[in-house]
Amino acid sequence: MSTQADHGHELIPRPEHTPDALRAALAILAPRRLEEMQSTKDEAFARAVEWQSLSPVRSWVLAWARDIEIARRPDLSVRHARAKSDLEHEDPVVAQDALRELSAVLDEAMKAVRE
Repeated sequence: MSTQADHGHELIPRPEHTPDALRAALAILAPRRLEEMQSTKDEAFARAVEWQSLSPVRSWVLAWARDIEIARRPDLSVRHARAKSDLEHEDPVVAQDALRELSAVLDEAMKAVRE
């Protein structure tokens, strides 16, 4: 597990950016998503072979590191869930605010995992 800035309460330490470490973290935080993780991993590795490039694997690692960052930090997790629930709100202003908030949460999580 790597070091990270203090974001308040964190459920687990930030995992290293390896498939095994990310899978272990997800098994603790959101085990129902393990099948999805494996499926997207298989797709990324197949694309990497097809394209003869590691970029699909790097993208897979970053996407899951970002999602795990959100899940391991209750502050981000609550903001993420609230924004997602308001995305299709009948009031377009609420939906627009939710989209901005969701983008902000995803950006904050991505920035954190790239530190």
